[in-house]
Amino acid sequence: MGRTTPRACGTTGRRGPGKERPAVWSAYGKLVRLFRERAGLTQQALADAIGYSSEQVASVEQGRRPAKAAFTEAAEHVLDAGGALRVLQGDVDRAKLPLFFQDFASLEAEAVSRFSYDPMLVPGLLQTEAYAQALLEAHFPPLEEEAIEQHLNARLARQSLLTRKNPCVVFSFILEEGALHRMVGGRSVMGEQLARLRDCTRMRNVEIQVMPTQRAAHSGVNGQIVLLETVERRQFVSIEAQGIVNIRSDRDEVSEFCLQYGMLRSQALNTEESARFIEHLAGEL
Repeated sequence: MGRTTPRACGTTGRRGPGKERPAVWSAYGKLVRLFRERAGLTQQALADAIGYSSEQVASVEQGRRPAKAAFTEAAEHVLDAGGALRVLQGDVDRAKLPLFFQDFASLEAEAVSRFSYDPMLVPGLLQTEAYAQALLEAHFPPLEEEAIEQHLNARLARQSLLTRKNPCVVFSFILEEGALHRMVGGRSVMGEQLARLRDCTRMRNVEIQVMPTQRAAHSGVNGQIVLLETVERRQFVSIEAQGIVNIRSDRDEVSEFCLQYGMLRSQALNTEESARFIEHLAGEL
């Protein structure tokens, strides 16, 4: 696109040897330890009470591993934390994401609308666990198992946006037909993924359109686009390619991409045609 921005980040998001863990993990862990000691519990006693091992509790307290939502909910109850742990969970989850994606994820969490065009793959918000894991395992250079687990958990946690009620988020997804033919993870995984897309087409706040391959040239051929509007009615456009995210908020630039996206919606199959197309592909697997 030829655009640059101070919000863009060119890192790959991999945490190399010797690099510090996210500060929010350490802060969360210190709160767990504070509440545990106030409750007069040992790490083993807390572990027994919430159904985790003492090693897992120690890892969370030391900020070596992020807490999952289930850990947080159990610890909130046992430690009577008053929501102090729960309020950090979103930040803990976002810190699991690749570094290049974290700015965008923070904006996405504030969205009331999210419109995207995805030319290569099913977008993360619509991915099944198996599909997402297959993509992470295909990463090169290979990711460590711990990184795969963390990125996978964070990606699945982002999907709560689809069902968030206050405020509800309106979604529009335009998927290139080729992304639906790409056998990520094999036929079984892709069959499950298409079934997931079919289910999402029935959600009242989600629209899915397919851009047919026979539409040889269209206004999205230059790559992926995501348009966001936040609760404060601030508008952003994000473009991602090869681990580089470019986020823009200039009104004229955002307006240009909104016009482009409107054209894409008119060129793609409508929502009813797209639902039938996805159903047909699922039936062929």
